[in-house]
Amino acid sequence: MSELITPDLVSLDQDLGGDKETVIGQLAALVQRTGRAEQLDGLLADAIARENKTATGIPGGIAIPHCRSAAVTEPTLVMARLAEGVPWGAKDGPADIVFFIAAPEGADQTHLKLLAKLARSLMKKDFVASLRSARSEQEIVRIVDDALDLSPAPEDGAAATATAGSTAAAAVPASVESRPGTQDAPATAEPTGSAPAPGASARRRIVAVTACPTGIAHTYMAADGLTYAAEGMGVDLQVETQGSAGFTKLDPATIAAADAVIFATDVDVRDRSRFAGKPYVASPVKRGIDEPKVMIEEALANAENPNAKRVQGAAGSADEAEASGGREGWGTRIRKAVMTGVSYMIPFVAAGGLLIALGFMVAGADIANIADDVLTGSTIWSLGEFTLAQYIGAVLFKMGSLAIGLLVPALAGYIAYGLADRPGIAPGFAAGLVANFMGAGFLGGIVGGLLAGLAAYWLAQPRLPRWLGSLMPVVIIPLLATLFSSGLLLLVLGGPIATFMAWLTEWLNGMTGASALALGAILGLMMGADLGGPINKVAYTFAAAGLGAATVANTAPQEIMAAVIAAGMVPPLGLALASLVAKRYFTVAEQENGKAAWLLGASFISEGAIPFAAADPLRVLPSTMVGGAVAGAISLSSGALSPAPHGGVWILPLIGNPLMFLLSVVVGTVVTAGIVVALKHVGGAHGRVADATRSREDAAAVPTTA
Repeated sequence: MSELITPDLVSLDQDLGGDKETVIGQLAALVQRTGRAEQLDGLLADAIARENKTATGIPGGIAIPHCRSAAVTEPTLVMARLAEGVPWGAKDGPADIVFFIAAPEGADQTHLKLLAKLARSLMKKDFVASLRSARSEQEIVRIVDDALDLSPAPEDGAAATATAGSTAAAAVPASVESRPGTQDAPATAEPTGSAPAPGASARRRIVAVTACPTGIAHTYMAADGLTYAAEGMGVDLQVETQGSAGFTKLDPATIAAADAVIFATDVDVRDRSRFAGKPYVASPVKRGIDEPKVMIEEALANAENPNAKRVQGAAGSADEAEASGGREGWGTRIRKAVMTGVSYMIPFVAAGGLLIALGFMVAGADIANIADDVLTGSTIWSLGEFTLAQYIGAVLFKMGSLAIGLLVPALAGYIAYGLADRPGIAPGFAAGLVANFMGAGFLGGIVGGLLAGLAAYWLAQPRLPRWLGSLMPVVIIPLLATLFSSGLLLLVLGGPIATFMAWLTEWLNGMTGASALALGAILGLMMGADLGGPINKVAYTFAAAGLGAATVANTAPQEIMAAVIAAGMVPPLGLALASLVAKRYFTVAEQENGKAAWLLGASFISEGAIPFAAADPLRVLPSTMVGGAVAGAISLSSGALSPAPHGGVWILPLIGNPLMFLLSVVVGTVVTAGIVVALKHVGGAHGRVADATRSREDAAAVPTTA
């Protein structure tokens, strides 16, 4: 097995910088210089991106920055004992002990378990004390190897005692380590799913799940923090660590016996529905490290409170509403539900739109008027008065139009799913079908989906007897939620919404000149505003959902779709062009991102500009907004149209007026690049890039020993 840490990966009592970003840069440079990373910029970018998600400082003056990166060639530990502590996000002050964990994208399970074990050792005071008292790099390596059980076996017991020194407490019990994916509980802890010890019936029981985006460090440190706090409080706590080293599910009997659940996670809990009905506490994973006792106290309080929130369903269900330790507001939850509906709707639009466009290519636009006659009056073996091209075109068009017909029901159904999980799907689809029937379009689908989801959610809240509770999700909730949402649409809301949609369609059909120019500019500006965020998605949803109303005589929805696609392509392409022609304003990492942005932009993936916007939002976002507005205005006012909702340049054969479509993209790209370069020049960005380059070169030259 490759060595995880060597003396040249240790830095003792040196000043590596006054902020955590500089320190991470110095440690990443050690990884590269020892031949364990192919390039510094990629590793540094991945490490800083992970750090920006959640600060990796923990109580006790410790920091454990970590990441997975394609730049890393083998799993690596870098340790620094800083001459002066650096603020790292922990509540009790700066960190002076820093472990940087760099894992390859495809690290094997054995190495991942060792990295996780190292993170857990940092929760032990004796292990940290031994790191602070070590006198040499070689001693640090030996201490870490002892904690990971990587040291050569000593010849006799006395030698073993001398070698381990003060790190004996850092070793993880072998009986626990042999169970991958479970927490390193103290040796006296009750194994997961086992029968309770004699006299333990009076102890309170809690189960917990810990998980972080990388799944290497915080997942396991939070598990240990909660375990040790529970032991001191006399609480029986079992933890399921959903990390990269694999995980073993809690025994169903253990879950059933638990009084409450703790979710210390930054990602969705796998198979969350196992905990249905249990009172719970949910917070970011770091809180399990910083405040484990408080979380346990909150869980115990919820177990005593009959009105406490309870787990309702699977991961991502409506009850999962914790962010940064607080409950999400209804505005956020509704926004997320609508975005869920949009994400599930897009495949219906994409498949249907492309099939319709292919039907037009094969048989001409008139196939929309005769498709039903072709399919009812002939077969592929007996074409009658129709040609083979007309028959194939009719098949393609019919499949596409049927798929497009599911657009509104899918939108409504999955909006309801986003609010109420599976019990909301049937009422949501029913409300979407009613919206279609009444001509209320996608706006009616959104309203119907929200009504169905909210009704299903509130119907699921009361605690009912088991015999009745089993009927709720499959019979009672779908029935009552459908009556409420579909009935409200049919009797009250559907008519006014349909009237508004008819007016909107008429207005779109009459767009010419200045009105088309203005609408295109507004949609383009929205596409460039947050690069795949909520504002971008509103503009895209407006365009994609409207495609279902397009006909041969009414091409306005397709013209809007083309304008949105053109504007969405511009941000990555504009930044790619800027980073190519004005390299001195962009770091090496940004120039590398620019190369990838060409393909992303050409494929209509606006998110390709996010790395640039994250580094310099005040210059990049205004540029992408103006460039997108220009592209949208040119495309919509020139009559370019797209029957497909996605694809970028790859759907160019389907685009109507392709030359003007391409012109709008090119002009928007040039405008974006020109504005961003001008803003960077005025702001002196080239000077900061030069400073960053010098810092990177200095980091590569930092000595590895004191």
